[in-house]
Amino acid sequence: MFSSLKNRNYRLFFTGQVVSNTGTWMQRIAQDWLVLTLTGSASAVGITIALQFLPMLLFGLYGGVLVDRLPKRRILFVTQSAMGLTGVALAVLTLAGHVQTWHVYLTAFVLGLITVVDNPARQTFVSEMVGPDQLANAVSLNSANFQSARLVGPAVAGVLITAVGSGYAFLLNGLSFLAPLIGLALMRPAELHKVERPPRGKGQLREGLRYVAGRPELIWPIVLVGFIGTFGFNFPIWLSAFVDDVYDSGASTYGLLNTLMATGSLAGALLAARRGNSRLRLLVAAAVAFGVLEVVTAFAPSFWLFAALLVPIGMFGLTVNVVANSSVQMATDPMMRGRVMSLFMMVFTGGTPLGAPLVGWITDTYGARVGFAAGGVVSLLAALAIGVILARVGGLRVRVRMHRGHPQVRFVPKERERQQLAAVA
Repeated sequence: MFSSLKNRNYRLFFTGQVVSNTGTWMQRIAQDWLVLTLTGSASAVGITIALQFLPMLLFGLYGGVLVDRLPKRRILFVTQSAMGLTGVALAVLTLAGHVQTWHVYLTAFVLGLITVVDNPARQTFVSEMVGPDQLANAVSLNSANFQSARLVGPAVAGVLITAVGSGYAFLLNGLSFLAPLIGLALMRPAELHKVERPPRGKGQLREGLRYVAGRPELIWPIVLVGFIGTFGFNFPIWLSAFVDDVYDSGASTYGLLNTLMATGSLAGALLAARRGNSRLRLLVAAAVAFGVLEVVTAFAPSFWLFAALLVPIGMFGLTVNVVANSSVQMATDPMMRGRVMSLFMMVFTGGTPLGAPLVGWITDTYGARVGFAAGGVVSLLAALAIGVILARVGGLRVRVRMHRGHPQVRFVPKERERQQLAAVA
């Protein structure tokens, strides 16, 4: 489960990310709650999220081109420093009592611009630290890292917001980026796996798109996470609306719900790390379960049932992300990995500017339960449709048979089906 941590460079990276990810989750919770407090609107929370991810939608592919051309460790020095400064800037405005909604909007947008380069750089730098043999394990542990921080960050943020306000959560996030910067400085460059970088030239963006379009094992997982990221991962909108409108509670409850979801996400990440492989059938199955659970949870009759169901939602949602991420990285040529992963992150997080305002409007207009269920329905339909497409591309047929009085559905290769029919004949 933890085999890639034997690598010294990756241990330094992993440790620094634990600290900065905890701060990032503190800022996310504080940011969403601050906007809700200033405006009283779930749509405003959706706009904040949309602005943070809009740069990825607009410029994500160009970020991938830069990451393929430049040394990733050097890129991360710049981006991690800049992300820390955004947290400090928002802290100063909030603690001084001058913060307004447009300040949060602007900070979110600037953070999104930095993420355009930081995200694909962090994703692809993993392969340079651990090599291809440990890539799947390291990708899973990265997700476990992010989700373990999600266990601590929201809880701490909820306490800080209740006790002293959002400003100190922003300040601690800004300071938390010192940890990954120290980790990057202590790495041994000679132990990194060298990756050939493409020379500067025209048409590299189009080359990346053509590369993905011609490979079903890349394009369809990316399309699936695009639908789920755009419509199924709007939890800041839904959870803040449930806390405020349905359960009439406060920031501590919002932090609790995020922590419960993170518990499931951490379990999903650790199971993926232990499994060590990434199969597309697991991706589709997890996406189907994720969509079904969102619909069921939306209409949970009690608070504690609603809260408990967030745990498996987190587990299956994280499984979708990890399996898609690792399968796409392992199926991609190292020289194309920055562009492919930027496309992956663009559709996964860059769809949020389209989905978040729409989901926020549905939630404000028809209520938190309808908004949550709508996201689940879209995720479920996308998973079923792409499951059928992948089955056809892979030369599979749907086979239904009765087993102990119950229907059993399986995907079987066409050749095997022909052999079975011939044997019966």
